[in-house]
Amino acid sequence: MIYVVRMEHPEGDAWGRYVAEHVRYLRTLIAQGHLLASGPLQGTPLRAGFLIFKAENELQVREWIKADPFSREQLIVSLDICQWDPLFGCLAEVSSQVLPPVLLE
Repeated sequence: MIYVVRMEHPEGDAWGRYVAEHVRYLRTLIAQGHLLASGPLQGTPLRAGFLIFKAENELQVREWIKADPFSREQLIVSLDICQWDPLFGCLAEVSSQVLPPVLLE
């Protein structure tokens, strides 16, 4: 299953002190095949980013986020996790590949 996570961070200098450790952690998750993509959102009022995970369930995603240095340092002010089925485009191979009946007609 694929999960899209939106993570927002507070204003201030603390974010900058932990961003390198955060990126190293994300690279570990990528190497392990858990994180498919991640990056900052542009033009948002707070620092924010999207993370796209491949996981068995939402609990697994929450555990990975809990282990993130930003979580440890309480630098996540908002977190939204949604299960997503990327049927079309470059992530279609990791989707359910089950088309809605209306598209099969």
